[in-house]
Amino acid sequence: MTSYPRRDPVEDRLLTPENSALLVIDYQPTQISSIRSIDHPTLINNIEMTVKLAQAYQVPIILSTVNVATGRNKDTVPQLKKLLEGTPTIDRTSINAWQDQDFVEAVKNTGRKHLVMAALWTEACLTFPALDALREGYYVHPVVDAVGGTSVVAHETALSRIAQAGAELTTNAQLACEWQRDWNRTATVPDFVQLLLGAGDFISLE
Repeated sequence: MTSYPRRDPVEDRLLTPENSALLVIDYQPTQISSIRSIDHPTLINNIEMTVKLAQAYQVPIILSTVNVATGRNKDTVPQLKKLLEGTPTIDRTSINAWQDQDFVEAVKNTGRKHLVMAALWTEACLTFPALDALREGYYVHPVVDAVGGTSVVAHETALSRIAQAGAELTTNAQLACEWQRDWNRTATVPDFVQLLLGAGDFISLE
């Protein structure tokens, strides 16, 4: 019962806390109210879990909104904004975050090549930056249970398009397991257990 030595956490092709960044894009009231592929309370609970996982594993988080400064849209929903207190917001006018210079520079400044992405809607604000990031050589990991579209078909079609382009779809439970990887990394085990038990993903770890 001996684990191999830990692989280089930066060069590992699986997700590690050291090679990942989380991008949280457009979790604003207008976008959430238009989602039809998942119920709204579940969506909010799931994106909160994604953020809490990133915080537990000290993964850098980039938060972005669209059209707040122009007055056309409201800011990130309060429960998520509170959770991300201290995280600067990059506001844009572009639907595609990858066409905003401040956003792209923030991603590049993390030095991370694995981008864990959550955005609303799946068919626009997730798809477009995901495709552009892939073309620039990033590994893209959309968190499928923390995103939503204006219809089930729009959501599923968008995920299919992203996956066909090379993105690696993931879920919160898979993300937690991939960042944790070994029970011997005891520092993050309590957060892992608390977050997944709280989400109902595990009944027992025995």
